[in-house]
Amino acid sequence: MKGFLKFMTLFIGIGAVIGAAMMWIDPSGAKWGMEPLLEMLRAKMPWPDIFFKDFIPSGFVLLAVNGLTQFAAALLLFKKHPLAYWAVLACGIILMLWIVLEWWVWGFNAMSNIYFVFGLVEVVAAVVGLRKQ
Repeated sequence: MKGFLKFMTLFIGIGAVIGAAMMWIDPSGAKWGMEPLLEMLRAKMPWPDIFFKDFIPSGFVLLAVNGLTQFAAALLLFKKHPLAYWAVLACGIILMLWIVLEWWVWGFNAMSNIYFVFGLVEVVAAVVGLRKQ
């Protein structure tokens, strides 16, 4: 179980780093075909003129919320810390909430749906790990 969760947390964390890097490499989103997504963020999120002029702030938020937290959970798993499963549980819930926000802004799409399932898998695996602990 811990080996699987180590893989999941690192995979999701690396995905967040890659996503953030994409946002910083091309803040307009044009290179990745993400310009329409930026317009949807501007239409639905508060303070669009401050936070959604481009993807730079979104990249930092993605990295902080879904990157660093997943890496912290992975570190706790590698160190066999007693709170490791709790950290993974929190990461899974955070990821699912993030995806619910994405669904609200952009609607359902394959990538978001897959990452919601990843979050759900983390939650279920963490609960199983906590029961065994």
